[in-house]
Amino acid sequence: MRILFILGLVFAITMSCSEGKKVEKNSELDMKARKLFTALPAVAENPENPLTEKKVDLGKMLYFDKRLSKDNTQSCNTCHNLDTYGVDNNPFSKGNDGELGGRNSPTTLNAALHIAQFWDGREPDVEAQAGGPILNPVEMAMPNEKAVVDRLSKIDEYVRLFAEAFPEQPVVSYDNIKKAIGAFERKLLTPAKFDEYLSGKDNVLSAQEKHGLKTYIDAGCTTCHAGSLLGGNMYQKFGLFDDYWTYTESKKVDLGRFDVTKNDADKYIFKVPSLRNIEKTGPYFHDGSVDDLKQAVSIMATIQLNKDLTEKEINDIVLFLKTLTGNIPQELKRVNG
Repeated sequence: MRILFILGLVFAITMSCSEGKKVEKNSELDMKARKLFTALPAVAENPENPLTEKKVDLGKMLYFDKRLSKDNTQSCNTCHNLDTYGVDNNPFSKGNDGELGGRNSPTTLNAALHIAQFWDGREPDVEAQAGGPILNPVEMAMPNEKAVVDRLSKIDEYVRLFAEAFPEQPVVSYDNIKKAIGAFERKLLTPAKFDEYLSGKDNVLSAQEKHGLKTYIDAGCTTCHAGSLLGGNMYQKFGLFDDYWTYTESKKVDLGRFDVTKNDADKYIFKVPSLRNIEKTGPYFHDGSVDDLKQAVSIMATIQLNKDLTEKEINDIVLFLKTLTGNIPQELKRVNG
């Protein structure tokens, strides 16, 4: 009996030490993660466009209104559907006249926190971005700003709502259209399970999800995909170690930011996308050339990190990426609340 007691005691001590080491390892991972990532803020503020309830409500109405397009067929929500995580899940989106856009429509969720807007970063914020598609001949195809303002000015409800949202300038103006839509988009933030973890709830992630997080960090993904958005805060060449189109089988070789700057150093440079809600926002890359998230992860490892990840490593990373899927409040998904 004494021998059995001693063996039991040794086993208990061994297990206790083993569990202690496990906790210690997790603690090290937790600390590392909280240095690399930060939780989403409650709102994406812009001092030059203070958020008010009236302005956000007006922006919401505009976001869903097809009257902002030439033939009353397209709204912001057509290509950036809030029911499907701010995208339409197509490689390219159809515009007012049925023509396809030249790049994949990125999600509007959390977009207000990005360093810039569009894949090539040609606009500084969501307010500036909001005015582009309305006048783009391939997208909403309105002929000019005056045509947009004239159309909305004939709608009594809009005249009233603009006056309430912008009492200092109580008229319909194109600048205020952009500010209102931008204000609404600044509310489209999607805190997720990972944010609970970052806030201190160590056990909200499963052991498998934490292993995926560790694999993600160890692989070097955080070189570009860190911070509160896990991306969205820098530019990077797509294809550091090889031509991206060799792996994505892209039909067109896109020069990226070069089209804006005309600087040779900007060839194939794109804004790094956020990985928030990534499992829901495919197809992937600037041209929507890859449907499968696992394939996208494998391609990124190969041409950005010069690494060949195993199938298990890819699965582990994808499992972690799913903890970044959040939700926006239901009342923001419909114009009538």
